[in-house]
Amino acid sequence: MAQSDVFHLGITKADLQGATLAIVPGDPERVKKIAALMENPVHLASHREFTTWRAELDGKPVVVCSTGIGGPSTSIAVEELAQLGVRTFLRVGTTGAIQPHINVGDVLVTTGSVRLDGASLHFAPLEFPAVADFSCTTALVDAAKATGAKTHIGITASSDTFYPGQERYDTFSGRVVSRFQGSMKEWQQMGVLNYEMESATLLTMCASQGLRAGMVAGVIVNRTQKEIPDAQTMQQTESDAVKIVVEAARRLL
Repeated sequence: MAQSDVFHLGITKADLQGATLAIVPGDPERVKKIAALMENPVHLASHREFTTWRAELDGKPVVVCSTGIGGPSTSIAVEELAQLGVRTFLRVGTTGAIQPHINVGDVLVTTGSVRLDGASLHFAPLEFPAVADFSCTTALVDAAKATGAKTHIGITASSDTFYPGQERYDTFSGRVVSRFQGSMKEWQQMGVLNYEMESATLLTMCASQGLRAGMVAGVIVNRTQKEIPDAQTMQQTESDAVKIVVEAARRLL
């Protein structure tokens, strides 16, 4: 790994050229695609699940850095980017909806998350809300509307695990521990929109430390209908969500 000012990302403060906003997808493969929608994209480093690029929006530097899957690796990326001067984080990803009225291809903007993770407890007690920053949420909603995307705004259930924590029974054992049996129905009744795996950590970490964070995700499957997404639809939905997060970043700079 090249010279680095932080433990994992393999980048320096000078690499960011004063960037204070980061777009943080989970998948390293998405990073280059996002950076390509901006000006002057430059690959900075790739180490483990963390791939980092720098680009510009209207002449202002923006960082794009993958977090990997789940809260623990997300917390590493956010911590080290904050050490290097980033103060605003926009997460973009894909998600499974759990409300029947939400269609595949729609976009969800998270206002807050159900903390079904463990990593967020390392930053604030469970009573502390995993809430998105208002300005980030507004920018994401406005950007989504500008693209014409059908947008849903609300609460996300953010789980440490993809299978039991999201009450999936299509597994090796077919078993879900009692804590999560019937949990999806409960979240549906409370109006929760979707499941994903990073927002609880991101939002708790940022809200408790004076950082700004927002979250947008494209719906690739509706769990009330099926469990496995269509590959072509998944690609298009991902592309739509990425365009929205870049436009939101432009509005926040």
